[in-house]
Amino acid sequence: MPAPLDLYDAVAYPSHPYPDTHPDHLAVIATLHGLTPPPIHHCRVLEVACNEGANLIPMACALPNSEFVGFDLAALPVQRAQQRIQDLGLTNIRIFQSDILNIGAGIGQFDYILAHGFYAWVPLPVRLHLLALCEQLLTPNGVAFVSYNALPGSHLRTLARDILQFKAHEHPDPIQGIADSLAFLQFIAHERPADDTYRRILEDQLQRIGKRAPQVTFHDELAGQYHPIHFHEFMQQAHEFGLEYLSESTLPPPNDPVYSADTQATLQDLAPNDIVRQEQILDFLRARTYRETLLCRAGLPLSRSFSAGSFRPLLIGSCVTSSPAAAPGAFTFTLPGGIRMESNHPAVVALLQTLEAAWPQCLPLSDLVQQLASTGFTLDDQAVTLLTRLTVAKMIEWRTLNPPLAPAISAQPMASALSRLQAAASLTVTTLLHTSWTFDDPLVRHFLQLLDGTRDRPALLLALQRAFPEKSPDELTSGIEATLTAFYRAGLLQA
Repeated sequence: MPAPLDLYDAVAYPSHPYPDTHPDHLAVIATLHGLTPPPIHHCRVLEVACNEGANLIPMACALPNSEFVGFDLAALPVQRAQQRIQDLGLTNIRIFQSDILNIGAGIGQFDYILAHGFYAWVPLPVRLHLLALCEQLLTPNGVAFVSYNALPGSHLRTLARDILQFKAHEHPDPIQGIADSLAFLQFIAHERPADDTYRRILEDQLQRIGKRAPQVTFHDELAGQYHPIHFHEFMQQAHEFGLEYLSESTLPPPNDPVYSADTQATLQDLAPNDIVRQEQILDFLRARTYRETLLCRAGLPLSRSFSAGSFRPLLIGSCVTSSPAAAPGAFTFTLPGGIRMESNHPAVVALLQTLEAAWPQCLPLSDLVQQLASTGFTLDDQAVTLLTRLTVAKMIEWRTLNPPLAPAISAQPMASALSRLQAAASLTVTTLLHTSWTFDDPLVRHFLQLLDGTRDRPALLLALQRAFPEKSPDELTSGIEATLTAFYRAGLLQA
């Protein structure tokens, strides 16, 4: 949507699930801030500029009693989305082609509105119309998600964009044009002295761009429209449409200045009880480049501090794996990405190991408090502080509802229909936890496609022997359980 229609048909923009946009995640954030969001097992979700539905379709698969609507300006992505919906036999989702300026109140009311990845790349009338739609379409307790490139940090991105755009359009092939422009940007950076600030800025931008697919660079860095915005300016526009700042989609990381007592004192002096001005001051400290802002209707009774009451109705989970540490009674808890934490606190150890055993299911916090009472775990102010810190460190996560996950690895395991369909054509599949899982082993991809709920272990082994006769039966047999366990913990196996 940030460029003319033919560009998105000519060069497809990569489409993925975005966990931060999932209605369950939005409901958790709203609950933690004292609101009563619409229950996700029976809600309506709208995604603006939904591309080919890689974010919206998995939601529809996991929440069959909810309704999902999406639209996009580009024709071919919509056609791919519609084909995927037909292949999966989904009846609770509709994706169609439209210009956002043609969308109005006739589309109905929505509990959750998602606008991810396009706000900074469209002109002002489109941005304002998006906020007007949130005002028109959002239910009284609904939540809107809007992501955008933020200032002041995005000024640095503009430096690189100007150089890239100077060179890119000299080549008729868009992908080759990207390669030429990146080489030109690298030349400019390396011509500067080694300790030069300008060089470091450009090298940081080259590193950021290098992590992305060329198609993303084509649409993001070379687009004619680019309008990063200060947070307070964004919120001023939102206020004009009766919308209020709820939160960001994720809590700030542990090293964020918001957790400094001195910073908090200064914020209160500079902007007493003004969350928008305080957040803008923090963005100046952070040199923030990007925001995922959640909006709600103005006037709702928001709480800016978490309490036992806000945690109590939620489900809690953790994908950590634990191992004994050197200190007596201590354990190391490691996340899949490698982040780790060590603790010998009895309540923390008992909490995380209980959640580890239950994963990928989350457990009701109220039940867990009773179960762990003997360890000293009670839902008091100290526990609220502990839970908040573990959440910020991403050692735990929260849900309002478990997706339709298998409670265990059954005799005839079944992977989700979406993941089996994706595995036939892609190295990356979407889990029931709304995350991406990538594997390039053809045997693993084939094995996932076999998990349709009709085959037991002998049948799975036989099917693998037929497909991979060069593998020994012992090798295939030993790999089945390990792979099923990995699938189970990744959230690929469905009830």
